[in-house]
Amino acid sequence: MRNFEFNHLRSREWGLAAVILVLSFLLAYGSRTLRLNSDSAISPPDHTVLLIHDTIELEDLIVIMDENGIRFNAGELRWASEILGWRRFSQGRYTFDEPAGYSDFFSKLALGLQDPMPLRIPPGATKDALKERIAVQMQFETHELEEAMRDTSLLNRYGIESHQLYGRILPDTYEVYWTTSPSRLLERLLTEFESRVIQPYADRMQELGRDVDEIATLASIIEWEARFDDEKPTISGLYWNRLNRRWRLQADPTVNYAKGERSRLVYADYRIDHPYNTYRMHGLPPGPITNPSLSSLRAALYPEEHNYMYMVAAPDGRHAFSETYAEHRRKSREWTDWLREQRRIRAEMEREEALRQENALEEKGNN
Repeated sequence: MRNFEFNHLRSREWGLAAVILVLSFLLAYGSRTLRLNSDSAISPPDHTVLLIHDTIELEDLIVIMDENGIRFNAGELRWASEILGWRRFSQGRYTFDEPAGYSDFFSKLALGLQDPMPLRIPPGATKDALKERIAVQMQFETHELEEAMRDTSLLNRYGIESHQLYGRILPDTYEVYWTTSPSRLLERLLTEFESRVIQPYADRMQELGRDVDEIATLASIIEWEARFDDEKPTISGLYWNRLNRRWRLQADPTVNYAKGERSRLVYADYRIDHPYNTYRMHGLPPGPITNPSLSSLRAALYPEEHNYMYMVAAPDGRHAFSETYAEHRRKSREWTDWLREQRRIRAEMEREEALRQENALEEKGNN
């Protein structure tokens, strides 16, 4: 009887242990299943951007996630990767603004479902600066963009030469993918220029008797010359007056371009022997000196009608315009006299400050 009771008790204990073991397994399995299907297993900081330069394995992804401050359970992440079958992840730029579940997170990176990004192209950049500004935002390098800009197959498709390309890179913010190739990006920019400039203003260019590259070249000079948009049509009208009267254009920005830097010009600079120096050459230079904005292109297309032939930059960045050389000389002297007076005032202030410091040191020494 006692043996029976002992065996019965032992059977109940084993049964209870088995139940506990099964329940523990079910709880563990259920917990992990819940975590696997949770939509907040991975918690990135606000607006996290992951840049993956090449196809990578899970351990490389874990390093990138750590570097970007993403909160996750590494062991569970590895388990989820095995269960879901996502082990390799594609290059790309991926943004995360809220917590994500394992399935959504892994599939987005594995399938290369990138998020578009804003590519900002500024106006009036030098050619080197423009290339660097574009490349630093994209996955490709500057030299790769340079090669694409010299690709004759691309240039021939749009009927242009490499030096004309810069005038057709319209400044704006474009939505692109980070891994877009240089060639595909240039195709996008050239298509954009065609739809926003060439097609809408084709009749106006025909009316002026100028092709699109001549307009882009003049607009690029206006871009560098004008600091304020409201002055652009006036400056355009002045340049058109010179061109129509067969004067030399005598545009300072073209001398800066020939010189290779934007800086204050001296007399010797105007004598530089260069095809872009419009103080020496007649007509427009061979191509654009920068990428003009839409406002500069419109100014070149629709110049203000006036009789101005001369201008001089004022201290505030605006310009004083004149019809005659005598008037121009007078306004230039006014500007020169103002600069001379400002230099005199600054020198006087510096002398007074130096004297004050000298007196302060002398007084300190006496004490």
